Amino acid sequence: MTTVIEKRRPARASSASEEFVTLTVGGQLCGIPVLTVRDILGPQSVTRVPLAPPEVAGSLNLRGRIVTAIDLRRRLGLSPAGEGARAMSVVVEVSGEFYSLLVDQVGEVLSLDGETREANPPTLDPRWRSVSSGVFRLQDKLMVVLDVERVLDFGAGG
Repeated sequence: MTTVIEKRRPARASSASEEFVTLTVGGQLCGIPVLTVRDILGPQSVTRVPLAPPEVAGSLNLRGRIVTAIDLRRRLGLSPAGEGARAMSVVVEVSGEFYSLLVDQVGEVLSLDGETREANPPTLDPRWRSVSSGVFRLQDKLMVVLDVERVLDFGAGG
């Protein structure tokens, strides 16, 4: 009698499921890795910060903690939201600091196959390419994966 031992290949890291909080900025669907997101807030009162770069909308109070609010529309060089539009806040943590990314709309959490992630296409607007770590082609839309560290690197001329 012969015993056959089946060897299983370990799953490749890229084939693992990736989860993203979806959001919309200027009509573009985006995703932020869910493990980076700390909170999602409705419209908040933002206090302007004197002499701050234009991308910095100001600061807001998150349960007693002062959080820098970044206007993603400004960061990407997009036109301001329409009159009366109230931005949502996606609070992210980078290097132990909290930041609020002001976005037009927050959607659902999507779980996507990592193998379907693609590099930024050459036709992607350079403003988006500068803050993106790749894209997913969904049924009817292109979801730009935001690299939060790149989004926050506007001081370096990004």
